[in-house]
Amino acid sequence: MNTSPIPVLIAGGGPVGLALAIELGMAGIPCIVVERRDGTINIPKMSGLSIRSMEFNRRWDIAEIVKRSGWPPTHPQDLVYCTSMVGYELERHRVPAYIKQNLPYTPEPRVACAQIFYDPILLAKARSLPSVTLRHMTSLDSFEQDADGVRAIVTDRISGVSETIEARYLVGCDGADGTVVTSLGVDYEGLGIVANSVNVFFRSPDLMKIHDKGWARFFRFTDEGGTWGEIIGIDGKELWRLSVLKADPAFDGDAYMRRLAGTDVPYEILSVMGWERRERVAETYRDRRVFIAGDAAHQNSPTGGLGLHTGLADIVDLAWKLVAMLQGWGGENLLDSYEAERKPIALLNVHACTDEFVLLADLPGGPAIAEASPEGDDLRRRWVEAYRASGGANSPIFTENLRLGYYYEGSPICVPDGTPPVPYETKDFVSSARPGARAPHAWIEPGRSTLDLFGKGFVLMQLGETPPSGEKLAAAAATRHVPLQIVTLADPAIAALYEKPLVLVRPDGHVAWRGDREPDDALSLIDRVRGAAR
Repeated sequence: MNTSPIPVLIAGGGPVGLALAIELGMAGIPCIVVERRDGTINIPKMSGLSIRSMEFNRRWDIAEIVKRSGWPPTHPQDLVYCTSMVGYELERHRVPAYIKQNLPYTPEPRVACAQIFYDPILLAKARSLPSVTLRHMTSLDSFEQDADGVRAIVTDRISGVSETIEARYLVGCDGADGTVVTSLGVDYEGLGIVANSVNVFFRSPDLMKIHDKGWARFFRFTDEGGTWGEIIGIDGKELWRLSVLKADPAFDGDAYMRRLAGTDVPYEILSVMGWERRERVAETYRDRRVFIAGDAAHQNSPTGGLGLHTGLADIVDLAWKLVAMLQGWGGENLLDSYEAERKPIALLNVHACTDEFVLLADLPGGPAIAEASPEGDDLRRRWVEAYRASGGANSPIFTENLRLGYYYEGSPICVPDGTPPVPYETKDFVSSARPGARAPHAWIEPGRSTLDLFGKGFVLMQLGETPPSGEKLAAAAATRHVPLQIVTLADPAIAALYEKPLVLVRPDGHVAWRGDREPDDALSLIDRVRGAAR
């Protein structure tokens, strides 16, 4: 019996659970992660990290090692549509190699680091933090809660010994069918099962030698059955993951390999895994002292790569709020804002992923598409027309404004300033410092971004050559024991980017408030952003 309560118990030691442990550990908050598996990852369910996820990796001081892991930084990351590896190329979306990407709105371009490489990096970071305890091969069996905390029964799966862990909070990062969400009886909204799919993880050093299309990270295939699947490069050498959009009972792993290659090529199938492609979002993210995050809170089609992207953003939102409560400066309504902010984003993302899946499944196909014939020429032309009419690689379904520019509209702990949001379907990314949005990136000096200012408390940015004082806000924060740092930046370009001379940024890097001068009632503002407004 553990009679000394731990601040946070985390169920699930996948990337979302490990990210929460890192966030808490870097804040010095003790936590325990229980994971029923041994922590090894053999199958790359996740294949890449978005810009926002890489910005979080920068926050956790692991971005550099992530960049060096997985897909070679010198390889192009193109997306190729074709009839087979040796068949016709239908369309190509060019994505430069990582080392050639230089985006003005982020210090961290997206990286093709698959889960088999990424999870061990997170695990090593979590293990390096003294306040984090990792317990693999340990299952969460059940839990109960009251006004003071949570009591969870866990079992060591090797020894069979069970014990009770007491915690102030429990966070379920143990997946869609995990103990936490199942025990809470959470209902979901959404379509449910979109399709039954199959993943085939395989090794083939010769696959890229049999065709003339060059290196690309994605190859999507269309044949007589329509657009049916894609392969994703894992290591830029020999490892690939095939994802079949809709499983065909008549096909096995070998049949799928012959279908995608279009000719004989040596290969080794490492695993074949059937799975349900879902569109679901939990109706609630919280039951008193118990929270859910990641796949426990939302599941989406992997088309678009928003699964882990959404889960990591959940964690960065929730973690600072738990820290605030455990350190004593969070208000009584702060934890309610987790669901208020994150659920609308999850709904947007899961719907976007389903829309992308439907777009792909509806592209025309037929036996002639791989033929050297007038009928084949005509069908391939109609395929290209349909692809481009849908938006193709420039589809408004997936813009960087959706992935990076998401904003917490209507958040109870952000103060709106009346400015309109950037529409998510806007093709080119637009940085915005309006309340609720991610505070924009700008270089302060070589190697140092404005994003590097955020993470250890609130930051009040005083911008421009002669910015107004933020002393009242600093004093109000001190009165409420809210950690706040004042940063003064005279650079006119940064001032123009943020639009107002005073900008209050939360620990998660989202703007809480901005203005031309301090508010008349600074204490009320601080109470609002810490979740204590009545």
